[in-house]
Amino acid sequence: MGFEASIRETTGQPVVIGKLDPPAASPRPPHILFYGHYDVQPADPLQLWDSPPFSPQIRRGKDGKDRIFARGASDDKGQLMTFLEASRAWLSQVGSLPFRLTIMLEGDEEGDSTHIDRFLALNAREFKADAAFICDTELWMDETPAIITRLRGCIDDEVIVTGPKIDLHSGYYGGPAVNPIKVLSRILADMHDSRGRVTIPGFYDGVKPPSAERRREWSKLRFSAKKYLGDVGLSQPAGETAFTPLEQMWARPTAEFNGIFGGYRGAGSKTVLPAEATAKLTFRLVEGQNPRKIHKAFRDFVKARLPKDCKARFSGGHGDSTGISIAADTPWVIAARKALEDEWGRPAALIGCGASIPVVESFKTHLGIDSLLVGFARDADSVHSPNEKYDVECYHKGIRSWARIISEFA
Repeated sequence: MGFEASIRETTGQPVVIGKLDPPAASPRPPHILFYGHYDVQPADPLQLWDSPPFSPQIRRGKDGKDRIFARGASDDKGQLMTFLEASRAWLSQVGSLPFRLTIMLEGDEEGDSTHIDRFLALNAREFKADAAFICDTELWMDETPAIITRLRGCIDDEVIVTGPKIDLHSGYYGGPAVNPIKVLSRILADMHDSRGRVTIPGFYDGVKPPSAERRREWSKLRFSAKKYLGDVGLSQPAGETAFTPLEQMWARPTAEFNGIFGGYRGAGSKTVLPAEATAKLTFRLVEGQNPRKIHKAFRDFVKARLPKDCKARFSGGHGDSTGISIAADTPWVIAARKALEDEWGRPAALIGCGASIPVVESFKTHLGIDSLLVGFARDADSVHSPNEKYDVECYHKGIRSWARIISEFA
């Protein structure tokens, strides 16, 4: 495509870089950094795929629509290709882009985000830009485009509560001996109150509720919590009772238990009191929260509730990320809203995302820039699951959408 292309080493997988400058112009054109990732989630379990996960196929569904099936079709290879193909088309028709463009494709997004963070910290001057474009998100509804303006951060922790020095016979020691599973279960149960709020002291420091205007905007999206939960076999919203499910996912922090185990886990029965019990946790954070303070507050919470004969050790805190909020009135968002409405025939929804994209924080921290988060995945794409797919319609309209966004800048 005429880019100056290179492969750059990192502490993890290499980063693919492409740079393209427009012809000399005055005034200086803006510099856009487009980010994507070429790594994918493991394809297991392989037996659940209808076709080999790394041999892409286009198959037509009963609705007559073509879909691309392969691991990474939606996350993130098909998505990043929409921007590359829009750039290719623009260059073929116009001859140049209306901005300096740097492409950055990394290989550790699904694993360890600290690698790209260190790379950006070391090379901040080289990649200084006016804005970052990221195509790794989804539509709001199947035919309604979206721009992500909020992301939750994520931190992880693991606690191991130990009691006796060995597993004990429950007949001899049941009663007088402390049971780490009981201790850990009580501590975890204490972490939420009857209203769904996290009870760790200081947990909500810095958290601001969504504005009345933003809550009104979200209410107009007609999100059905009943359908959302019903699709996964649930019926009753949980979480903080003072907030809607949408607000909980987009604007509120959480403390979740991802796994708890201890003692005998084999077939049949084994009458023991375990020597230790383990819990794995993740905390989804919003803008204003400090990951380090949350780690400390959680660990202090656990230690304060340990009986005399129990101890706790912790392991976690890898790749912590904070919550991000992006202003809706940046030139990039304004241009993208118009372009997306022109292509899709519907206003683009400004939405949040309960998940994390750590590189957005890295761009803000090391480069001082906001990110434009526009994507064309659909809920049914089975991202991270067997039979991942990307609709050909989304691929084509994604290309056209980016071409329109480029046109707005021109």
